[in-house]
This record gives sequence, C-alpha cells and structure tokens, in this order.
Amino acid sequence: MIRDNYLDISRITADPGVLKIFKIIRGYGGVVRFVGGAVRDALAGLKAANIDLSTDLSPDELAEACEEAGIRTAPIGLKIDTLGVAVGGTLLEISSLKKQVKGGNGRTEVEFTDNWEEDASRRDLTINAVYADENGNVFDYYNGIEDLENGIIRFIGDANRQIREDYVRILRFFRFYSLFGKAPADAKALKACRDNLNGLKNLPVERIRDELVKILLTPKAAQTLKLMFENDILGYWLTDPPCFDELEKLIRLEEKHGFAPDPVRRLFALFRPDKTLAENIAVRLKFPKNQKENLIRLAEAEGGDGDFSSAAKLKQAVYRLGKDVCLSLLLLRDAANRGGKIDPDEAVRAVRNATVPVFPVSGKDIIRHGITGNAKIGAAREYLEQVWVDSGFELTRDELLANAPEVQAGCVVVPKTVAE
Repeated sequence: MIRDNYLDISRITADPGVLKIFKIIRGYGGVVRFVGGAVRDALAGLKAANIDLSTDLSPDELAEACEEAGIRTAPIGLKIDTLGVAVGGTLLEISSLKKQVKGGNGRTEVEFTDNWEEDASRRDLTINAVYADENGNVFDYYNGIEDLENGIIRFIGDANRQIREDYVRILRFFRFYSLFGKAPADAKALKACRDNLNGLKNLPVERIRDELVKILLTPKAAQTLKLMFENDILGYWLTDPPCFDELEKLIRLEEKHGFAPDPVRRLFALFRPDKTLAENIAVRLKFPKNQKENLIRLAEAEGGDGDFSSAAKLKQAVYRLGKDVCLSLLLLRDAANRGGKIDPDEAVRAVRNATVPVFPVSGKDIIRHGITGNAKIGAAREYLEQVWVDSGFELTRDELLANAPEVQAGCVVVPKTVAE
C-alpha cells in the first residue's frame, strides 16, 4: 500500500548530504528508500536514532554510483549486502534488496532482487517493514502503519520461519512490544517464541544481554519482563524469582525525580541480589566491566555502607559510596518500601545537592610526622580518616594532625591483618 506525501521526512533527517544520496542513486538508474527503525520511529513521532536505506542496486552498482559522485563506501562488518556511506555528518547503512530462495542443500539462502515486497517479506515485524522515499511517500506492504497505530506487534508471515532465521528475533519481539505494543500481545507470536525457545542457546550471550538491556531501558520494562517470565523466556537465563512490582515502582520514581533510565539499577530492582548473586548475574550475562562493577557495588552497599538512618549517616554514605550509588539505593529502597525513617524525597534532594567531602590529609603529611612504611602510613591514614568522618567532616588538616597524638608520636597501632 502506498501513501502519498504521508510522512514529514524532516522527522528522519534534515541533512542535505543524506538527501544527496537519493539523487546519486536515482541518477544511476536506481531507487532508494528509508527503511526500518528510522521510518517506524518517525511514524510514531519519535526522533530516528539510526538511518538505514535500501536500494534496488546491487552492492557493486551502489559502490560504482557513489564512486562516480566522489563518495567512498565500505562494507559493514561481514554483511555482503550492506555498504557504509559517510555523507555530511551522518553514517548511512545502505542495503541491497534481497529475497529468500531455496538452496540446493535444502537450506534457505538469499539473493539480490529488485522487488521491494520480496525484500519486505524478509524483515521480522510488520512495523519494521515500512519504507519511505525522500518526498515522504510511504510504502507499506504488510500493514505496518496500521499495526503501529493499534499497538499490534506481529511477525511477517510465518512467525516460526522468521524466528528460525535469527533467534534473537524472539527478544526483538518483546523489545518492540515494550516500546510500541498494547496488551494483549499477539498470541501467535507468543506461541512461536515459546516453541523456538531452545534456539536461543545457540546465540552469543552478548546479543542476548544487549536485547535485555534495551528492554530494561523501556518505560514498560516491568510489564514486558513479566510477560517474558510468564512465557518462560526470562527464566531461560535469570531463574531467580523477579520483583516486577518493585521494578515498576522504581521506573515511576525515576520519572518522578527526573532520573535517566539505568539498566543496572533496574536489574537490581528486579532481583535484589546480594554480592554473590550480583556477580553470578554479571558473569552469566557477560556484562561489560563498568556495569558489572556497578551491580556489585550496589549489592555491597545495600549490605554495608548504605546506612541512611540520619542526615549524618547519609552524609557519610555519600562520602563512602559516591552520589550515584546513594541515589540509586534511595530509589531502590523507596521502590521496595524499605526507606526507613527518613523522607525519601528529602533524602534524594539532599544527596543531589551534596558536595562530596575531600579528605584533607595526604600521605606526605603523615610521613612528615615520622611515620614510614606503606603499612603504617595506610593505617595512619585510615585512623585519621575515621576521626574526620566521625567529626562530621568538620576537622581541618591541621586539626586532624594536631589532635591525633598517635600520629604525632609515630606510634600508630597497625592492624594485624595490615601489618602482615
């Protein structure tokens, strides 16, 4: 179905370099259109995050057309059908149209085509199979626009075939349901996801993790993850009973206080892990180092330095843990109705406005008092730091050194575990 002048292309891009590509390909005798997420997001009133194009030119023809116009191209990873083209301030991925054919060995293979509907049939979901040209004319072969308007997320054609082409489409279904779908979810799609669940074990864990993180970042993450759990999808990797209600409340609190979505904080709300479980989850999903460390820090703080029982304790926690960890813990405890005696809203404001104290005594200061050796210097620093913290961070450098006779005398008692 063609809808003339249906889409305001400025929602996708205003970069003249991008529109120049249309002119170049058309001058070579080809056709090029926006496709996928860029069109879907523009139709939904969102800003397009990435711009993908499709053309009826083969990769060789596309490369030649760009070369004649003085534009360099490069293959995208291992994709033989897609070229990267840098124009203006935008990196474009331009794919040649493809269709599915049966190979001699009975396996499904692809070959290039000039038929747009054949290319659309290979895409996973109807909402991702809508094309648009530079004039705003929209080409919708599988009622993707209507599905998007009605919150229907469904596979194109045979859902089982679509999933078996790439099992990550199971997770993509739930991600786009979380972003654009309305309950109830498509029954045929859910059944196909359940029936093909074992195919996920052949996927790299990183692809699974990336999709789960994207789901966690959506406003309806709690409802979607609950749907996944009810259909045996979530338990495939994360078997511990999730706290969906706490996650839903956390998301509302993030919105209330103006916090950006944080997948680590949201995952913590879902499972409330201790340090051992946090490490287990991070290893199981192969989290990057920073996310792994953040998840473990939250678990450690929840069982250790995260004491917010008074204004003084809150100030100490900010110093020990940092503002980000404290803010996350405050939201998490509020979401779990474990805020204690403090007013959670006032605590959040206090931490946001807090200045993290800086310990005023250096190692050189300690050495000047006659203390040498790394173990003794470390023990002296630890002693003085605790004195400073207990003072409410009020004591100055000179006051700390003057009021610490153990340091002045050079006879700090080094803890046995440190000395050894």
